[in-house]
Order: sequence, then C-alpha cells, then structure tokens
Amino acid sequence: MDLSDGERLIILMLADVSKTLKLKGEMDPEFIANMIFNDTLWAIRWKYHGIPFSTDDDPPEVSQTCDILDLWMFLEDGYKQLSKADKERIKSEAAPFGENVVFRGFDGNHEAKMLSVARVLIDDLGRWPQFRGRELNAHARTVDRYLRMCRAFESIRPRLDMRSLNADEIITILRAQKHA
Repeated sequence: MDLSDGERLIILMLADVSKTLKLKGEMDPEFIANMIFNDTLWAIRWKYHGIPFSTDDDPPEVSQTCDILDLWMFLEDGYKQLSKADKERIKSEAAPFGENVVFRGFDGNHEAKMLSVARVLIDDLGRWPQFRGRELNAHARTVDRYLRMCRAFESIRPRLDMRSLNADEIITILRAQKHA
C-alpha cells in the first residue's frame, strides 16, 4: 500500500479526530496511526484483510520474518516436549546452540527492519503469541543464521504431519547456524 504525504496527513487527522471523539467503529485509529508513523503499511492490509486493498506484495522482510518466527515456534514447541536426555543430547551435539533453544530476536542496530516487522506481527497483529512480551533485540546479528536454519527446516517441515520436531531434527536445524 502506497500513500502520498497528503493521504498520510488526512488519515492521521481522521484517526486523531476519531480518538478525540472516542468514536467506536470497526477501525482502530491508534493502530492505523502507529502503522503510518512506523511505515509498516502492509500491516493495515493484514489486520483488515476483509477490505479489498490492492494486491501489493509485502516487503521481503515480512515473509522472511514470518518464516523465522514459524521456525522458532516449531523449535521451541518441539524442544519443550523432549525428555531431559534428549535435551542433554541437543546441548552436546548442537553446541554451542543447543544450550538454550529460545528465539532471541533480531539485532536492533543492523536488523532494525526485521525487528520492527516482528514487533508488529507479535504485538500489534497478535501472531505468534508465544513470543509476546519478550525482549526481541538480540544485540547481535541473527538473520543470516536464521535463514540458514530456515533452509534446513524447509526439508523437514513437510514430514512433520501434525507432530513436533524430534531431537535429531532440532539438532540438524540448530547446526545449520554454523557457516558451511
């Protein structure tokens, strides 16, 4: 969705009027204003998917972030269900990545777009609620590692068929973080 400067100003003024008058409608003026201020207009289309917006593609960082959040949801859920012995095996065989299998977010300095997208998806759109309330600034670059992990996960995912990741699969995915 592209908006001219004038359209942005008009929408922000309407949102301000709506908030000031405490109007109750289907649109959330605060959400819309925040998405305009943060230049995350794609999220308006996601939240109000019943409106026939143009079929513009989302920015590439949106689909990449979704893939990464999905990956970590499967990793964390699978890891939680493992036995203590399997967790010890992961710690050893996927070292140094197997000690604490938790999504840490993105680097706020170098991966700010991905961090912003993740916050919108999790906090504003209510997707991946298991990550809500976490500090998502990893303070270290993560995207390249996560994308390698996603590639490893792509070959495993079709075989999951309503089951969780097992220890071998988690080890494979975690090891993918290392440069080949």
